[in-house]
This record gives sequence, structure tokens and C-alpha cells, in this order.
Amino acid sequence: MVRSSSTHVTTQASSSLELAPEDFLRAQLYQLIATPFSAPPSSEILQAYAAIDGDNSRLGQALTACADAAGRASPEAEDDAFHELFVGIGSGVLVPFGSYYLTGFLHEKPLAKLRNDMAALGVEHNPDVKEPEDHIASVMEVMAGLIEARYGPAASLAEQKKFYDAHVSSWAPHFFKDLSETEQSAFYAAVGVLGSVFMEIEAQAFEYV
Repeated sequence: MVRSSSTHVTTQASSSLELAPEDFLRAQLYQLIATPFSAPPSSEILQAYAAIDGDNSRLGQALTACADAAGRASPEAEDDAFHELFVGIGSGVLVPFGSYYLTGFLHEKPLAKLRNDMAALGVEHNPDVKEPEDHIASVMEVMAGLIEARYGPAASLAEQKKFYDAHVSSWAPHFFKDLSETEQSAFYAAVGVLGSVFMEIEAQAFEYV
């Protein structure tokens, strides 16, 4: 949903090879969580989720629950759930935009601030995507990109924290909690739990930055 505004950037593949293992995992998790919000999950996406093998940690258990739910899901059912949850007639059950969660309306000041901060980081909105930049998939992708140096030099932890505090922690945990309680889709509910757990871990880690 976003891309670099510079033509001189380190490729995702090469930058990922230079990441510490924990940062590579963080970037992968941000991208994993973003993916089913960009579009209804295809059979390939569901298969990728179903192949995840979690451990006994809270995060590992959330990943295992996602894998189990994805293994029971079908692309047709999740396509219906995607539209019911996030699109609907006028709006879906949930509205996955920061401005809405923070102000109750779309296209408000949080979106303008996000656009300014994205521009400063060298990130621009993909013109092929109609949703505004404060969509949950977009901010998750930006976090992954900051870690993986998709937009230039890898962002420091302080820079990541600044973006996270301003545009992710301010509303994404509330969105994921709401999603975790949905009855429309066991898969999306599991992704909501995963997002909630991961946001808690990130918030705790950033306390030491």
C-alpha cells in the first residue's frame, strides 16, 4: 500500500540479510499481519499462514492459532468476511483507519500528520491503492519497511519508536482487540489476537529505547 519516494533505496532482499535475527522476525511479523488487510486472503496467503509453526510463548501460541484457523478457512469464506468486516455497505463492521479510531471520522488530522511523517521518511502512498494511508495495512507495512530499510537507510530504534508511538500504538491495539472479538471469521479473529499480542511486545520493547 506504500512505497519509497526515492529511486535510490536498498532493496528489501539485501537489507533483510543484514538485519539482526530479532529485527528480521519483527519485520516479518509486521508484514504478515498487514497482508490479510490489504485484500481478501488468497489460497496462497491462507496456506502460508497455515504453515506457521509457533512455540509455547504467547506470541507463538497466537501464531499457532492463526495457523489452525487458516488451515480451516477457505478463500471464498474469507473474501465474504473481508467485505463484511472492512467494506460493507457504506462501511464494514470495523473501520480499519487511524483517523476513525482516534476521532470518529475519516480523513482527519491524524491522517494529515501521518502523511507529513511518511514524506519525511521518504515513504509515499501507492497511487494504485484507493484507501488513505492511515489504513491498518499501510501503517503495518511502513513499520516493516522502516526495519528492513525499504525507504533508504534502516531506521534507528528511536525513529521506529517515534513512528510507532504516533501512528500505531495510538490506535492499532484497539483495532486488533475489536477484531479479536469478531464472530464473522475465526481466521480474522485469530489475526486480531496475533496483532494484539505483537503490539504489546513491541510497546514493552520500545520502553527501553
